[in-house]
This record gives sequence, C-alpha cells and structure tokens, in this order.
Amino acid sequence: MSDEIKVQSSSGNVFADLGLANPDDLLIKAELVRQISNMIEAKGLTQTESANILGIDQPKVSALVNGKLSGFSTDRLFKFLNALGSDVEIRVIPKPELESEAQTRVIGV
Repeated sequence: MSDEIKVQSSSGNVFADLGLANPDDLLIKAELVRQISNMIEAKGLTQTESANILGIDQPKVSALVNGKLSGFSTDRLFKFLNALGSDVEIRVIPKPELESEAQTRVIGV
C-alpha cells in the first residue's frame, strides 16, 4: 500500500483554506479569543468568575473559549481584553514594499 498523500500548502489562514466567508475577520477574532483564553488561564479564573468579569453568562464564556466566534464582534472582544486588564492598541503602518498584500494581524504579548 503506497497510496500517495496529497499535501496542500496553507495560505496562512485556515479559514481561507476552508473557503469560509470573511476569513480575515475570522482569523482576527480567533487570535483575539486565543489571547482572552490565555489570560483567563493565566489568572486561574473559572468560567463563572470570567463571566462576572466580562459581563456575560457562563455558557457564553464556554462558547468563547471553545472557539465559537459567532455572536462576538471584534469590538466586544476588545472590551473583554480590557475587562481582563489588557490594553488594546491598534497600529496602522505602511505595508512593506516586498509584500504583495497588506495584512491585518493580532500580536499578543
């Protein structure tokens, strides 16, 4: 059995690779949620404690940390980061000339 396995290179955005609508927005939200989840874990918070801090109910915290992005706007995720004690900084910088397209990224600490 020597079936050849076909491998496709990623674009760098799994949501685009899957053909989902608005892949750049989904990637940004996923990165913001990753930051939120990391902060909750680092602070040793339960989902109930997190819910109280974020001003949402526990099932929504569960959905959030399990990657269910619908129902959470980017602005709302920024507010969650603020509530957890992080500043959110948005920088606009010129695109490097060698890159073909400008990008939007989330960079955590």
